[in-house]
Amino acid sequence: MADQVGRLVLAATPMGEIGDASQRLREALGSADILAAEDTRRTRALAKALDVAITGRVLRFDDHVESAKIPALLDEIESGRTVLLVTDAGMPSVSDPGYRMVVACVQRQLPVTCLPGPSAVTTALALSALPVERFCFDGFAPRKSGQRREWLRTLLTESRACVFFEAPHRLADCLADAVQVLGPDRRAAVCRELTKTYEEVVRGTLGELAAWAVDGARGEITVVLEGAQPVAADPADLVDEVESLTAEGIRLKDACAQVAAETGVSRRELYDAVLTARRDGGDSS
Repeated sequence: MADQVGRLVLAATPMGEIGDASQRLREALGSADILAAEDTRRTRALAKALDVAITGRVLRFDDHVESAKIPALLDEIESGRTVLLVTDAGMPSVSDPGYRMVVACVQRQLPVTCLPGPSAVTTALALSALPVERFCFDGFAPRKSGQRREWLRTLLTESRACVFFEAPHRLADCLADAVQVLGPDRRAAVCRELTKTYEEVVRGTLGELAAWAVDGARGEITVVLEGAQPVAADPADLVDEVESLTAEGIRLKDACAQVAAETGVSRRELYDAVLTARRDGGDSS
């Protein structure tokens, strides 16, 4: 191995607005020894738009060739070269090529760094006007209706906002399935062509969005789905959970406080429910 080991650099690229390119991205495009690009033509066009002269070797690195190209790229990094990995738009490895390359570098203990920048996920979250302090990202929604409905059922009680991508020609069917599974009143936002000339964010209930999508939507789509609203538990249903804690030696008041904190019920109502259950059950303790 060479004395000086190179590194893998993941670089976020503009989603549409060229002005979103960071200065670090400009410098990296012009200085990297190897540019691993999802689409070599787009990467060359990006460099030209940024008035950057590419000095390194540009090679194709998409889903079809990623696994085959990794061993040679690892050898290049071990030899001291910098490999810059860029995708068509946004952050590599987020529903784009890059994940396998990062794993391979980590396994071989090769340096990996990232040039942060544009991301459809965080941009859509910010524009959604929904509570997104906690969120999950599910990549692309399943293509087939049966699988899609099964996936949507996993979101019935998901309290975090969910972000996912969808193809424009499947958006109407996806939202229609969401109405059937999650109900028409769950709020969401459909974000399309983010940062581009025809950027549009449509906000509303799933029922409203499904009706809107029937006419069709174009461009790249990111959907933000509101998290499920918590359903208050019945204190009587939690008595057994409290009693299992008291059986372990925890004081009744402390057990009620713990279960109440985990479920959101009133500690006083839960305490009263336990006493009522004990009385009705003939427990005099």
